[in-house]
Amino acid sequence: MTIEKRKNPLRQFVDKWQENPLISTGTVLILMIIIQTIALGFNYASFGEWFTNWGKNWINILRNNAGVGIVALGMTFVIISGGIDLAVGSTLVAVGAIMMVLINSNAAGVLTAVGITGVPAFIIGIAAALLAGAAIGGINGVLIARSKIPAFIATLGMMKICRSVTQQFMQTVGVKVPRDFLAIANTRIGGEIILPIIYWFVIALLLHIVSKRTTFGRHVYAIGSNERAARLSGVNVERVKTLIYVLSGVLVAITAVIQIARIGSMDYANAGSGYEMDAIAAVVVGGTSMSGGKGSILGTVLGMLIIAVMNNLLNLIGVPPFLREAFKGFIVVAAVMLQKKEK
Repeated sequence: MTIEKRKNPLRQFVDKWQENPLISTGTVLILMIIIQTIALGFNYASFGEWFTNWGKNWINILRNNAGVGIVALGMTFVIISGGIDLAVGSTLVAVGAIMMVLINSNAAGVLTAVGITGVPAFIIGIAAALLAGAAIGGINGVLIARSKIPAFIATLGMMKICRSVTQQFMQTVGVKVPRDFLAIANTRIGGEIILPIIYWFVIALLLHIVSKRTTFGRHVYAIGSNERAARLSGVNVERVKTLIYVLSGVLVAITAVIQIARIGSMDYANAGSGYEMDAIAAVVVGGTSMSGGKGSILGTVLGMLIIAVMNNLLNLIGVPPFLREAFKGFIVVAAVMLQKKEK
């Protein structure tokens, strides 16, 4: 068998591709970066001008995808545990609306009415958003872990509830986000707006450590691999599952804060729309198994970069917007097909 594999390097590559998702994801990302670089062209007066344009393009890619990238980090834990969270986009709208009502600089603003403005108001608003995200995630977790409602149904219901209720209550509310609040995402570093990127990568690093070096992380993998065995080993499955969805809700709330700070407003009908699909795509492309028990934060970051580069590349070569989702669907299906099947 060893001799046969040596005679067939393609088979060896396919085996490594299937066994180590980081190899396959990294390989695809490198290829897409090369193709994107070629698509950008080299018609510049100097190498310095080309490199500056190339760098700015990358900053735009990373900044535009930082929000859904953070959401995908939470989705990684959810899918590793064998679950799914379809409510992330609607949760973003709900917690964003709560924060905006609190920090609203108009006379009708909740905190403005009692004389709390500036940084104290921002701290209260952000804290309220994080608590609201944790609460929504916690409700999802309780429904799934303790009420035994399938994750797909529980989060689908929450998706409908959050967005529709938010739209109903916010249709007559005029909100003005204070200008100073925008500094959270728009402060320039080295002449570029890169704070959303920094938030994304710092959170990814922290969650990588959590997944690999903590008891909670080990329990997440154990539940996804074999829930019954994990329970018999003494893992409080209900508690861990609930905390996983709480974590997802908190990360969505962080994304809401960053998104509102970037643009200073929110479209309650469309904000976060499609985030659940983009996050799931990034997680799956990054090598996380939809059946649970296998995956990594690093893989999800690479998967998100693949999707981000793909979207940018399709835009560069002029693919119509409606067809870009088809490419995204294709790459997700291909990623699942290439995952190694467990015996």
